Amino acid sequence: MPELPSPLNVTVIGSGVIGLSTAHELASHGHKVRVISDQEPLQTVSAISAAIWFPYHSENSPAADVLLARTLARFKALSLIPETGVDLRFGMDIERRADADRSWAKHVADSEVVDAALLPEGALSATSGTVPVITMPTYLSWLQDQCQRHGVEFEQRTVNAIGDLRAGADAVVLAGGMRSAELLGDDHSVYPIRGQVIRLANSAGLRNWLSDDDHPGGVCYIIPRRDDIIVGGTDAAHDTNLEVDAQTASEMLARAISLAPQLAGCEVLEHKVGLRPARETIRLERVSGQDMTVIAAYGHGGGGVTLSWGTAQRVVELLDAPAQATHQ
Repeated sequence: MPELPSPLNVTVIGSGVIGLSTAHELASHGHKVRVISDQEPLQTVSAISAAIWFPYHSENSPAADVLLARTLARFKALSLIPETGVDLRFGMDIERRADADRSWAKHVADSEVVDAALLPEGALSATSGTVPVITMPTYLSWLQDQCQRHGVEFEQRTVNAIGDLRAGADAVVLAGGMRSAELLGDDHSVYPIRGQVIRLANSAGLRNWLSDDDHPGGVCYIIPRRDDIIVGGTDAAHDTNLEVDAQTASEMLARAISLAPQLAGCEVLEHKVGLRPARETIRLERVSGQDMTVIAAYGHGGGGVTLSWGTAQRVVELLDAPAQATHQ
């Protein structure tokens, strides 16, 4: 297929954090962009995310490292703009296994091994560092507004086939998570990971985040945002249940309180459930065999926010320089 001239009419499928970030970058590079989704940004799984820059249930590779580093740099810049909802917060990742993955720490300037005297019972070690924490309702609204300021148009409807977009688009970007694989029809490697969280009022004034993936009772993370705290979580692969499970919520809160007793007095504001679109590797490439330019950008698992800006920048590279190597 011959290379298309720039600027292009680009349709982005998906209004979550990957879709909005991609639309923003494409429009910033002069393309005319339309976002189509059957959900508003605040209805997507991105809005449920605890939204800390931390790779979770996502690819660990040199290619992913580039996406992580680029996203971290962008979020650091955005943390200087109060209305974005992005803040830099210190915290620690508790390690209960000798082979704990510390690969995230190489990107974090102040990361260090935590003093053993500060570890909770049962922990072998921990790594601390300052990373972005994003208040997602604020951030997604800000990001959508920025897209619109760059001329991005939004259309709420369901797309049943990529071919239906041929008349109005030079290129299509599939950034709709689980839905993206369905539209391609040839990718059966995407699966859901159910995540359940609790939103607490931050009456305790908690500021530091805490993650304990190998807690004996199950995954536990405590992410203080500006006015609330997100407590999680669950990581049930292939579970599509979107209903809140009361027993799970009770156990999650008990785990969190065992690590941060001050949470016991915090009001429960909300329970949420979302399905993370997971894949062994992120699919970020130009898709062959299509009669138009199609770029896949999905399969980020629990790392959608963490990989968002790097993914968006890579989509621009793939569109503007299609001869470059792709990554699947």
